[in-house]
Amino acid sequence: MPTLMVSISGIRGIVGDGLDPEIIVKYTNAYADFIGSGKVVVGRDARITGEMVNQIVTGTLLAKGLDVVDLGIVPTPTVLFNVNEINANGGIAITASHNPNEWNALKLLNSSGQFMSPDEHEMMKKYLDKKSSYKYWDKIGKRTVFTEGLKNHIDAILKLPLIDAARIRKKKFKVVADCVNGAGAYCIPDLLRLFGCEVIELNCEKTGIFPRLPEPLPENLIETMKAVKDHKADFAIVVDPDVDRLVLITDKGEPFGEENTITQVVKFILSKTPGNVAINLSTTRAVEDVAAEFNCKVFRAPVGEANVVKKMQEVNAVIGGEGSGGVIYPELVYGRDALVGIAITLQHLAEENCKLSELKEKLPNYFIAKKKNELGNIIPDKIIEQLIKAYSSENINTEDGLRIDFNDHWVHFRKSNTEPIIRIITEAKDKAKAEELSQKYFNDIKSIS
Repeated sequence: MPTLMVSISGIRGIVGDGLDPEIIVKYTNAYADFIGSGKVVVGRDARITGEMVNQIVTGTLLAKGLDVVDLGIVPTPTVLFNVNEINANGGIAITASHNPNEWNALKLLNSSGQFMSPDEHEMMKKYLDKKSSYKYWDKIGKRTVFTEGLKNHIDAILKLPLIDAARIRKKKFKVVADCVNGAGAYCIPDLLRLFGCEVIELNCEKTGIFPRLPEPLPENLIETMKAVKDHKADFAIVVDPDVDRLVLITDKGEPFGEENTITQVVKFILSKTPGNVAINLSTTRAVEDVAAEFNCKVFRAPVGEANVVKKMQEVNAVIGGEGSGGVIYPELVYGRDALVGIAITLQHLAEENCKLSELKEKLPNYFIAKKKNELGNIIPDKIIEQLIKAYSSENINTEDGLRIDFNDHWVHFRKSNTEPIIRIITEAKDKAKAEELSQKYFNDIKSIS
């Protein structure tokens, strides 16, 4: 059965088995009707199907009378940034993010350079069933190749008031850059060199063929961790194929921790500009601990970049993100951006004048355990409803499944949108305790079902 996943951020599928030309045209056509007129920024990651998908997307948009500003191979946050920079009416990032080689996707943006809201997504979906209409030959759109998009994005990072490039250059950091042969290969080594770093390139070939599983999880980064030790590097920067997630490896060749990426960024930003913080419901409690140091509030949103951005705008947050290594700094762009995350991390290290492993030791120490419970024919919503009843007297949040906060731990039950599974995320101060609680909640679901 063909695989096609549709969500508020766009459509994702396996090329040749779900994400086919007809589907790409169908969704691009509906998106064009939703946008109406004007310019659409298009950029893609480096995967080998990107050019094919780009040509179909671009051709469809032109046929609809929309002008296309093609950025070429760039990070997803660069597409978001340029929608605002050139006052476009929308944008499409062609990327399947951390999915393997055979996948690709269309990430659809609104005129604000953000992923569409649930309401906007519903509006766009109404056009899917309407008969396609295209412009007459003399009314089609124009395509422009815009090679300055990435430079504009990086220049804006360098101009941020809290980034002191000269101070960072004095540190002469030695950094391993692992870009999984994705879009990061086109910018991460160059960005690091702008900050005076000595760069050891790993998986920075511009082939678009991922040499390992592209999701930047510790089990996929054994070679990267070894490279840090072999080269006696200060740390490693790891990004996913579309450069919206930032993962770090310490000077000891050990994972810094995806959850710690957002924690240390929040700590640094609040030390400069205290204010509200927004994160998702599955992100570490460490963020709340560091925010409390500055008497700042943390607000939580359902999982998903668009949801976190919406919450950030509601509470006027100065920083936000997700525990998967997603840093959202609204001063630059309302979206996860590994490039700005790298700049902030370098600045943080320069000001703290310490090693990354020492920076980690200064952060609150928590452990997250994750499990998934396969339900077979049982409807996940019914299980969640029963869990809500069972824990109704506790401190609960039901915006996205069920999150329960206890004094010594929290647990988040979330249903999968694509299969009959409930995910269980548990965090505690002790690794063994987190695993023990995770198993307890797993057993709770088993007994209910």
